[in-house]
Amino acid sequence: MLNRMTLQILKQVVEKPFTNLFPVPHMPDNLGEVLKAAAEGRVQINPPVEVPKHFRGKIAYNKEKCIGCRLCTRVCPANAITYIPEEKKVMVHVDRCCFCAQCTEICPVQCLWMTEEFLISSYDRKAQVVVDSGKKAEGVPQVERIPSETPRVETAASEAASS
Repeated sequence: MLNRMTLQILKQVVEKPFTNLFPVPHMPDNLGEVLKAAAEGRVQINPPVEVPKHFRGKIAYNKEKCIGCRLCTRVCPANAITYIPEEKKVMVHVDRCCFCAQCTEICPVQCLWMTEEFLISSYDRKAQVVVDSGKKAEGVPQVERIPSETPRVETAASEAASS
């Protein structure tokens, strides 16, 4: 029986992996010497792998666009989004986030979106809090919303209202 999992396995067999290769083709005795040789140009390092199409990276947030509906705080399974009542806005704790993208899907004004940024580790916990990222950049590729796989079902009441 051909199901969704079988198709995913076949897709993974055919496509290239999304992980980065080790920086050099063979394991060196001393990694420090290899990095020095790479800086001098004597060794060529493998380039990083491109980010996949629907990659879910660090969350970005446009504070001006937010209407304070708190739907994102209710849907977040990791409690990574907290509401600030004084400002009627939210704050995203990236260090708690599980990158499920449920907040970006439910946001009615699309003020939350997933970026392609994945190098987000830091020793400073305050650096892991997103209060405002600004507007979406037009020229920078952003992760697009994944279209819903379930077709929208029209009810009899909505069909009667539209006709």
